Amino acid sequence: MKIYAITNQKGGVGKTTTAVNLAASLAAQDCRVLLIDLDPQGNATTGSGITKREALPTVYQLLLGMSTLAEVCLPTEFGFDVLPANRELAGAEVELIEVDRREYRLRDALRGGAYDFVLIDCPPALNMLTVNGLVAADAVLIPMQCEYYALEGLTDLVETLRKVRANLNPRLEIEGLLRTMFNPQSTLTQQVSGELEQHFGGKVYDTLIPRNVRLAEAPSYGKPVLAFDRSSRGAQAYLALAAEVLQRAGMVTEASA
Repeated sequence: MKIYAITNQKGGVGKTTTAVNLAASLAAQDCRVLLIDLDPQGNATTGSGITKREALPTVYQLLLGMSTLAEVCLPTEFGFDVLPANRELAGAEVELIEVDRREYRLRDALRGGAYDFVLIDCPPALNMLTVNGLVAADAVLIPMQCEYYALEGLTDLVETLRKVRANLNPRLEIEGLLRTMFNPQSTLTQQVSGELEQHFGGKVYDTLIPRNVRLAEAPSYGKPVLAFDRSSRGAQAYLALAAEVLQRAGMVTEASA
């Protein structure tokens, strides 16, 4: 079981879009996938076709030990399972302070899960929810736009990962950096992209996620873009990313082959 935290302390970089669409694309390659929504906004939940009213119990109950993984997990029509979230999750930040092994609650809850991939959609902030995601993960997948401020945010994120690795999760590493909302006609985009490749080398995914209208429209229909418009550039890009993730993990399914 490969557990990836999809994280970036900067918001609006395509984090939830990547979580939902990578989950759907890996499921399309015959992988058993669990998507964990760790953001109280619950966007990964609704983007997977689950209304937040129906999504009870949620990851909130899981973190506080009120429910088991099997009780919280919901199947979707897109081939992957979801641990849903809603605004109730915001209260977990305070309640976890007094709980034993508070940083390890998610990791402990995932033990024995029968999945090929677990994708954790972390909130765009360094809080106890994000820490739980980073401690549970084997590696992080970092979506980012190729712009100046994104480079500054990446420096902060790398420092955060170093601290988590030193104190809580020594196996944590960077799985890959994903360039999102990519505009090949922008000189700045090309410059920042080049700097990423220079500093991080093979950690940068070959796949580029373009700015794509269909990709932006899909969440309002409660669908991954693969189910909304499979022929769109956005859908094809996430299928390519899934193939790249499988290749790096040493897992080539019949579908991907």
